[in-house]
Amino acid sequence: MKELSNLLENNQKWAESKLQKDQNVFEKHVGGQSPKYLWIGCSDSRIPAHEMLGLSEGDVFVHRNIANVVPQSDMNVLSVIEYGVVHLGVEHVIVCGHYGCGGVAAAMENAQFGLIDNWLRHIRDVYSQEKEMINQIPDHEMRHKKLIELNVRSQVQNVAGTTIIQNAWKNGKNIAIHGWVYDIATGRIKDLSCSVSSLNEVEKVYQTL
Repeated sequence: MKELSNLLENNQKWAESKLQKDQNVFEKHVGGQSPKYLWIGCSDSRIPAHEMLGLSEGDVFVHRNIANVVPQSDMNVLSVIEYGVVHLGVEHVIVCGHYGCGGVAAAMENAQFGLIDNWLRHIRDVYSQEKEMINQIPDHEMRHKKLIELNVRSQVQNVAGTTIIQNAWKNGKNIAIHGWVYDIATGRIKDLSCSVSSLNEVEKVYQTL
């Protein structure tokens, strides 16, 4: 297919442009990776994690799913967190949502969307817990933005509540979890100031040590 041929041609041009700047650019990555950052973000195609942070390939370990959710029962995201923390030695876990998130918008609707409804339940739980405060916001777009931010905060706590992170803290590793939101309209990231860097910042009921 021509579309795929174009992609392969683009890859050739990209590789050549990288080599013109640094002939060893790809060889540097052959021996492995040692990123300081684990990015847990949305699968949205408009969010290039390492580029928007001004970093290079190999600097960010990435996990993405619909609406950047971290369920305690999801082996995929838990495996990524464990590999990043235990084997790669990441120092910062960044949960980043984004304004205009379709997953969060769907979670606010009283409607069915298919298989994804089971995934969106995690966000609906957040909405249910905070609905009185959210519903007091008169503007629909602002309600949507508020739930996006609350979802990020909730997922930060979910990450901090894993035995993976708590065992890392127990073993003396310095790891911090951060909550951010990306504004697609401006390209800017907002820090929600909800970072967690120690066990005593986790709700008592979720402490396992």
